Amino acid sequence: MFADRNDAATHLLERVASLRGDDAVVLGLPRGGVPVAAVLADGLGLPLDVIVVCKLGLPFQPEVAMGAIGEGGARVVDDQLVRRAGVTPAEFAEVERRERATLERRVAQLRRGRPPRSLVGRTAIIVDDGLATGSTAEVASRVARSLGARRVVVAAPIGPADAAARVPSADRIVCLEQPRWFQAVGQAYRDFTATSDEEVILLLDAAHRRERGEPSRSLAQVRHAQVEIPHEGLRLAADLSIPESPAGFVVFAHGSGSSRHSPRNRLVAETLQRAGLGTLLLDLLLVEEEADRANVFDIPLLGARLVSAVAWLGARAEASGLPVGYFGASTGAGAALWAAAEPDARIGAVVSRGGRPDLAAPRLPAVRAPTLLIVGGEDHVVLDLNSQALALLRCEADLVVVPGATHLFEEPGTLAQAARLAADFLEIRISEGERGYRSATGGGAR
Repeated sequence: MFADRNDAATHLLERVASLRGDDAVVLGLPRGGVPVAAVLADGLGLPLDVIVVCKLGLPFQPEVAMGAIGEGGARVVDDQLVRRAGVTPAEFAEVERRERATLERRVAQLRRGRPPRSLVGRTAIIVDDGLATGSTAEVASRVARSLGARRVVVAAPIGPADAAARVPSADRIVCLEQPRWFQAVGQAYRDFTATSDEEVILLLDAAHRRERGEPSRSLAQVRHAQVEIPHEGLRLAADLSIPESPAGFVVFAHGSGSSRHSPRNRLVAETLQRAGLGTLLLDLLLVEEEADRANVFDIPLLGARLVSAVAWLGARAEASGLPVGYFGASTGAGAALWAAAEPDARIGAVVSRGGRPDLAAPRLPAVRAPTLLIVGGEDHVVLDLNSQALALLRCEADLVVVPGATHLFEEPGTLAQAARLAADFLEIRISEGERGYRSATGGGAR
């Protein structure tokens, strides 16, 4: 059993190592296949892209595939299943019409204006997190052929014993586990958490950055530890993630009603880790404290706990001498700016995503760290509050609006954009801000 998709990909990489140096493109099947494909592309030194296909589910049982469609008009149909299920031509056409529209939206959303990779005369390595019926992999293989691929390899960590027979259009099938009693792809994973479109967008973005020669780390190189932060007799639960040779660390302050397990903050954290920054996600309140809503908005209380977290982090060997920044969401942004305004705060930079910096209004003029406020264009009330807060800041500060985003950045592609903005800002400013602090105070390195 694999721990997660990254673990599975690491094992799969060994089996496809012979493709290193081949004129090939690694094509992840969204969503779950892309994290696996990203590890393979990085390990093989090959370009990464997606090959977008959509399952055609039975009208009365959508999870059962009667076929699939892909780009370029490709389609594969299980005619026997269609006949047995009694699906009429009109019903089939309606399912296909609906899924074709979905496919076109997803292509535009995931590629975000980038053209597909040319497959003409190349090997297409089609990757998924597992093969079930094989129909999706089969239509993806046909799509790759129609786009000019000379050879098609399908790779997945798990699939049925007859996987090769289910994907006849592929020249080669690589499947690590082929249990005799195959039930579902998830049986091979301890953690089979669904992959979001935001993660897919960020993985593709990271791959393109690597190709342009910009630094981008693999998450497989990141070490994770569950830790506790001491604060005035309390122990605050936290998750510490350390990439290889980190350039600095970012401490997260989540908003009300959230926790260190927030998928949104974790997606941002992974983006920072790929940029070479360590992350510390912590719960600023104990479970019993969260029951009192007054604590959620007690910015001095939350800010003091962030200060303790930075002090604890600075005492660790992995972070010694490295700059530290804050990333705050919602009320957490107010706490981050409150803590950054402490007279002896040595914070390199602060990023607020959909934040409430206005909650730290009395202290905003004292913040010295470069600050970026990221707000959704449709989050009108918070946008106004951030504009007012920006006017109070005396440090280097900017307000960036993500078009179409509401408060939680739930709209497709908006959270990925916010995460990339945060990473780009923190990569540069976190060390600049620390140097500026030392220059202003005459201090030396920690």
